[in-house]
Amino acid sequence: MSLYQIEGGNRLIGTVPVNGAKNSALPIITAAALAAEGESVLENIPSYTDILDLIEILRALGAEAEFIAPKTLRVDGTRLEHHVAPYERAARLRGSTYIVGLLLARMGKAEVAVPGGCDIGARPVDFHLKGFEALGARAWVEHGAMIAETPQGLQGTRFYVERRSHGTTCNLMIAATLAFGTTVLENAAQEPEIVDLANFLNAMGGRVRGAGTDTIRIEGVEKLHGIRHEVIPDRIEAGTFLLAAAATGGRVTVGPVIPEHLRTLLAKLEGMGAKVDTDFDSITIDAPDRLRAVDIQTLPHPGFPTDLQPQVVAALCLADGVSVVEETIFDNRFGYANELVRLGAQIKIERNTALVRGTNVLTGAPVSANDIRGGAALVIAGLASQGRTEVAGVHHIERGFEHLEEKLGAIGAEIRIVAD
Repeated sequence: MSLYQIEGGNRLIGTVPVNGAKNSALPIITAAALAAEGESVLENIPSYTDILDLIEILRALGAEAEFIAPKTLRVDGTRLEHHVAPYERAARLRGSTYIVGLLLARMGKAEVAVPGGCDIGARPVDFHLKGFEALGARAWVEHGAMIAETPQGLQGTRFYVERRSHGTTCNLMIAATLAFGTTVLENAAQEPEIVDLANFLNAMGGRVRGAGTDTIRIEGVEKLHGIRHEVIPDRIEAGTFLLAAAATGGRVTVGPVIPEHLRTLLAKLEGMGAKVDTDFDSITIDAPDRLRAVDIQTLPHPGFPTDLQPQVVAALCLADGVSVVEETIFDNRFGYANELVRLGAQIKIERNTALVRGTNVLTGAPVSANDIRGGAALVIAGLASQGRTEVAGVHHIERGFEHLEEKLGAIGAEIRIVAD
């Protein structure tokens, strides 16, 4: 096991490259195997451990998936032949739920371990199972696995997506693309990654309309074909670097990125006293010596992203005043807060709300990451602290960040990976 060793106190200055979006890549890689003939070439694919796990699952099912160049992945589902995913690998990957939609559409049956992923509260598979049942499948959980079958094939339906679930929306889009008839998803998730998936499916020959709104209409087709597609930039990675710059009083440019995808974060950064400039595919932040407190409520897109909530709390630990941060998406996303307290942060958690009283200084200490975004928050706090911070649980962070220490080191951070 490894940990990040950080010598804090440096202002971050420079330019940081942004990877392709993990939350686009996972469903798009899966959807590429929908085509019974032909291969897809996917560009801007990061090598996160979650991505590598998904590739191994597809291979175990008979599909071909390999990097043919850096960040370029070839996927061919022609020989997809198995319906049981390898249990241990699927169990640790949240995105493995998409495999059920793929297998139902292609093979009429699926058995995939109930996924794990980050410990941030309940993310029930019930929404997925209800959606599959609405499409005409039998779906249940047994011996730790999601099992589904549809001997007569998937049938178009009308389905209300509870809690505007991103994962459920993606999964049903994948499954419904090869269903008989038309499927209408109401209260659908509206994130940019949903639109990216829809664009990919349509380019393959699918018929998806309304992505980016709360109602998505999918007309099932008989077959799909392989294509070349470039995944959109990762708005969460870009936002993480912007918040790291804000916490350290730095000046940083991130890109490529689509600024419109981060408009709620940019508005909050300006409220915190930072100067923000946007270009066609980049964002530059010039942070003040001390941030101002702001209030934040996480909401489904286009609201403030829950995946940036831990990182913004880390920055607000050094702001002037008291910030109120309300989490409305997940029920246990403040698990990292006690680790920030070890660094001297003043945070009080009341149910789904964090009261953050800014302090003048944080001091380095050993802390431990238990999920991707919470781990990123600990890194940000360590960069802004005096002295040495050691962040254990690097493997959690690497599920959503690639070469984080190299990217931060290139803009002035003193950070390295060492053996625990």
